[in-house]
Amino acid sequence: MATALVLEEAGKLSLRDIALTETLGSGDVRISIDTVGICGSDVHYYTYGKIGPFVVRKPMVLGHEAAGVVTERGADVTHLGVGDRVCMEPGIPNPASKASKLGVYNVDPDVQFWATPPVHGCLTPSVVHPAAFTYRLPDNVTMAEGAMVEPFAIGMQATARAKIKPGDVALVTGSGPIGLMCALSALAGGCATVFITDLVEEKLQIAARYENIKPLLIPRDDVSERLKAATEGWGADVVFECAGAAASIQTALDAVAPAGCVVWVGMPVDPVPVDIVLAQSKEIRMETVFRYANMYDRAIALIGSGKVDLKPLISETFGFEESIKAFDRAVEARPTDVKIQIKVSGS
Repeated sequence: MATALVLEEAGKLSLRDIALTETLGSGDVRISIDTVGICGSDVHYYTYGKIGPFVVRKPMVLGHEAAGVVTERGADVTHLGVGDRVCMEPGIPNPASKASKLGVYNVDPDVQFWATPPVHGCLTPSVVHPAAFTYRLPDNVTMAEGAMVEPFAIGMQATARAKIKPGDVALVTGSGPIGLMCALSALAGGCATVFITDLVEEKLQIAARYENIKPLLIPRDDVSERLKAATEGWGADVVFECAGAAASIQTALDAVAPAGCVVWVGMPVDPVPVDIVLAQSKEIRMETVFRYANMYDRAIALIGSGKVDLKPLISETFGFEESIKAFDRAVEARPTDVKIQIKVSGS
């Protein structure tokens, strides 16, 4: 039995003991969880009890953005040692699947992803995890930053899909956590300037703290016109659509330059119309993103290099005993909040 933050059903959380599988295999490590971030998917499960086909049918431990310390390792683990500060990739694929063999394990139908029904998450003091999906943190990267690697990896995946060229101008629609991660990844990937949109000015003020990220407030600013003005009438070389709203999807197609690229990152709750003819007339390239594959080591390297600073995005940290309060705060979706974290253990 272990104490954990348990989603009993939609709208009901408990901090209680629950039976969890903690057997250490030869290729596993045991990790004392230090910090866990609250993701939008966690909030969605808390609020609605489901995301698409993934339905919470029995109590489930939440949390998948985590960092901690190795306390035990299996007999076959050589690259990690007891005491190592680590973060964990939450999706474990089937190594025998075709997706894994092709290197696209993020789309493996058999993937076991923390806090995706029926798989338990990591909001508990200790977890057992495959060492192959556990990564050592550089000394200069804090535990809080380590718990931000998971959402940053999504931005990295989007940037890789975009095939950015040095000096590109990018547009990000939506300045939530993932939009900000895409913006920072795009700058690190070679973009000269990243424009970012939102309906809420407070969110844009957070984005504007970063050099070369330019905020555009909807509906005050005409996004397509602003992009044309900044690019001599050409448009954005790359657009990362992170809002998942019908209006922003149209904005992405309007604002992208001829022969440019749109990366679909945000997931609409319901089907939305897409102007295919407009996309064809510009002969744009369209890419999609679902989680990430082989991005954790790159994300950690960028954070450790100092080229990407995620610390300003951590809005508030709650103690483990305040986990329900932390989730209720996340549900509020305050305009000045980006990432709420829970300090489970550690100093």
